[in-house]
Amino acid sequence: MENPTKSPHRIHLPHHIIVRAPGLLPMFYRVSELAEEIGIPDSTLRGWLEQGAPIRHDSGDHVWVHGRDFASWVEGLRKPKRESRLAEDEAFCMSCRRVVRMINPVQKAIKGKLVHIIGSCPECGHTIQRGGRRAGSG
Repeated sequence: MENPTKSPHRIHLPHHIIVRAPGLLPMFYRVSELAEEIGIPDSTLRGWLEQGAPIRHDSGDHVWVHGRDFASWVEGLRKPKRESRLAEDEAFCMSCRRVVRMINPVQKAIKGKLVHIIGSCPECGHTIQRGGRRAGSG
């Protein structure tokens, strides 16, 4: 068995694994059952088990994976979500490829609390726009 502290590279989890893992039952799965349940080849799952996915061995040295433990492991590998919100006068400029503070932002009502914010990029001068909500709504 390989060294569990040795991790040659970050494990890339396909989106369908991230979506299906929370639905795993709180029971023990054989490797082939779990692979079929989440829709990946056995060899891929066995590779993840060697790289640190939680497993248990019984007296006959059979490998079992608990569904909830595996789902927690998958959740721990996910990238943290970015919670950055743009300010009222900021937008993403497609030319500069970054967030900039708009010059002369103008809000146009769309429907209900939604507004269309249009301004100019201070770097390249292109028109930039974004959606938003009226001030005071959240």
